[in-house]
Amino acid sequence: MDKALLIQLGGSVVAVALLVAFAAWLGVARPTPPLDAQAARDLLAVEFPDHTPSAVWIAADGVGLIARAKNQALVIWRRGDSYVAREAAWSEVSGLQPRRGRISIRLGDGRPVFAVADDVWPPKELV
Repeated sequence: MDKALLIQLGGSVVAVALLVAFAAWLGVARPTPPLDAQAARDLLAVEFPDHTPSAVWIAADGVGLIARAKNQALVIWRRGDSYVAREAAWSEVSGLQPRRGRISIRLGDGRPVFAVADDVWPPKELV
C-alpha cells in the first residue's frame, strides 16, 4: 500500500468512529417520569384534542393511562422515552381480565401492558 491509501483509510476510520460515537450519544434515552394527574391531562389534550374524556385511569406503575370518552377508550402508554397514543372500542377494553396484576390490550400495532392495583378491572374511575 502506498502512503496516500493509508492516509485515506485512516481518515475513513476516524470519520466512522466519530459517526458511531455521535449516534451512540444521541441514542441515550432520557428518563421519563411516571404519569401523574396533570401529566395525564396534558398528554390527553395533545394526543386527543377532539375527545373529551369523562374518566381517566392511570396505571398503578405510572407507565400508561386509559381514558373513557363515550364508547371509546383512549389508550396512552410509554414506549422508549416517549408515549404512544391509540384509540380502541370501550367494549373491548372493559371486557379484559387481569392476569397477575396486569392487563394487556391488543391494538393494531402494539400490545401495551398496564399494572392493575387490586386485580379489579375496569376500575371504578372508568365505570
